[in-house]
Amino acid sequence: MFDISWVYPWVSQLELTMVLRLIVAAILGGIVGMERGSGDRPAGFRTHILVCVGSALFMLVSIYGFDDIAPVTTIAENDIGTRRDTARIAAQVVSGIGFLGAGTILHEGLTIKGLTTAASLWIVSAIGLAVGSGMYLLSTAATILTMVTLVTFHHWEKRFVGNRNERRFIRVVTHNIPGVITEVTGYLAECGIKVQTLNVKSDNQNDNIILELYLKMDKSIDLSEVASGIQNIDGVIALDNAK
Repeated sequence: MFDISWVYPWVSQLELTMVLRLIVAAILGGIVGMERGSGDRPAGFRTHILVCVGSALFMLVSIYGFDDIAPVTTIAENDIGTRRDTARIAAQVVSGIGFLGAGTILHEGLTIKGLTTAASLWIVSAIGLAVGSGMYLLSTAATILTMVTLVTFHHWEKRFVGNRNERRFIRVVTHNIPGVITEVTGYLAECGIKVQTLNVKSDNQNDNIILELYLKMDKSIDLSEVASGIQNIDGVIALDNAK
């Protein structure tokens, strides 16, 4: 480590090292955050920086924050009864980041979005913990692997692994007349759309039927055109989520 304590004589070398680790954490977290922010994700540039810096800070406090109360000696036998667990705070970071990641996950019908962003927050917190521990090479390697996964593998997944089918959810409101459900499902089948789940609810107040359909369809199919055809079926009143 470079000795730059002469710049600020009132700051110890250890404190400068801790500040350096926070700066490195901000840089590495920002690199991942820029990729997430470019796609208008729920958690972007600033969120990833805050998570990474916060994780590094928790790790620094865990390692150095209690030296004046319970210093760790080199002989384990001398620490019996007083030895602190420096991994305890870090373990809580791993648990706590799950709540933040859960907030980025959106569930719309059968479509779940935000899983990759939640995973990126999780890996960024791990990078911050590694930086806080002084593992610069390990945290840098993890950042590089994360960026390769998010950027390069994203295109490969679309080209080689990606499924041509997608799942969609629509809600159809119809009059309570015989045969209308069969006509709707039959029309979807003619369009090459598979109905995976069909929930039928009654609107007794208006004497209507509400159809909740979970569909599996080819990505090339324009759902808005299919929706226009469904609305032309006799008895169909309205249709939602067909975008």
